[in-house]
Amino acid sequence: MATSLSPSLERARAVLADFPVVDGHNDLPWALREQVAYDIDARDIAVDQSAHLHTDLARLRAGGVGAQFWSVYVRSDMAGDVAVSATLEQIDCVQQLIERYPDTLRRALTAADMETARAEGRIASLMGAEGGHSINNSLATLRALHALGVRYMTLTHNDNIAWADSATDDPGVGGLSPFGHEVVREMNRTGMLVDLSHVAATTMRAALDTSVAPVIFSHSSSRAVCDHPRNVPDDVLERLSANGGVAMATFVPKFVLQAAVDWTAAADDNLRAHGLHHLDTSPEAMKLHRAFEEAHPRPVATVSTVADHLDHMREVAGIDHVGIGGDYDGTAFLPEGLGDVSGYPNLIAELVDRGWSDADLAKLTWCNAVRVLGAAEDVARDEQSRRGPSNATLGQLDQLDRLSD
Repeated sequence: MATSLSPSLERARAVLADFPVVDGHNDLPWALREQVAYDIDARDIAVDQSAHLHTDLARLRAGGVGAQFWSVYVRSDMAGDVAVSATLEQIDCVQQLIERYPDTLRRALTAADMETARAEGRIASLMGAEGGHSINNSLATLRALHALGVRYMTLTHNDNIAWADSATDDPGVGGLSPFGHEVVREMNRTGMLVDLSHVAATTMRAALDTSVAPVIFSHSSSRAVCDHPRNVPDDVLERLSANGGVAMATFVPKFVLQAAVDWTAAADDNLRAHGLHHLDTSPEAMKLHRAFEEAHPRPVATVSTVADHLDHMREVAGIDHVGIGGDYDGTAFLPEGLGDVSGYPNLIAELVDRGWSDADLAKLTWCNAVRVLGAAEDVARDEQSRRGPSNATLGQLDQLDRLSD
């Protein structure tokens, strides 16, 4: 016998049918690298992959996902040409997925492409690079990534780079170095969105001072609600209205639930004690996580926890400046009700219960993200009409800055 949906969930599904989710960050390509060395036959997402992944095609459909920024992430302990090569491999993985599943996935480079995919009932597939180490201090490499389809770059990951400070590292250059500001300007000129997830608050403010295009936070929540450096302070959220940008709330419990912050620090230390990277999601790492959790019960975030962040972010930044970036397949744990990509309707139903209008929900799920990409394209056209590509180097700009001190 079919189970009837609650009125809130019915309304959520109706909203998503018209205005599906644009999710800012999904780490499926890295999971495929780690689990099966990109053997997508071994992880065919056309069939149920719930034993291995948060993501497959059926669950994307069930979750009402209409556009996905696939993260072409590489670890920040990769450096130089190794990082560039690994990023290219990640891009190739996304391209293989799009080619393998053309009835479901559609390559998208522009806001217009996203709308076309929505009209066709396909999932617009975009890419975002996670960490400026992926360009190896080269503006030409930045442009090459854009030419290959990358439409945002997170300025740092968990570690500082030569020209930008990370949220989870000690202060280095005080936000952005002169070359870091030039990277932002070249991203504006190229049409690549500046992603401020993972960066220090000083870097956020410096990027906002420089960028003439809207910025995004592809997967960050509110620091006022959960005091973790990966989240966005209120003064930065307040600046999104003037900038036009969007902060896309993440679901990662250690960023959204205060009690989970301390627990996660201990769990990460446990992985390191066994010689594993604290972001490892391999079977060996998950076995260690499960044993640790059995001995030390994990604080559990819920759909309501994430909704608390979205309520606050809407209040501070405005309804035109919020979105969703779940971070699926990039985290070991997720909130109850949001355990995989099929869970988005549960979050939308929670927001329905909190009084969000259909128009507000449409902006959250679809309209804001599409608008931001379109605005970045407009800025790029204007910038390109006035100046050519920058060939500045880290050595030139940052050395001049040191000489001027």
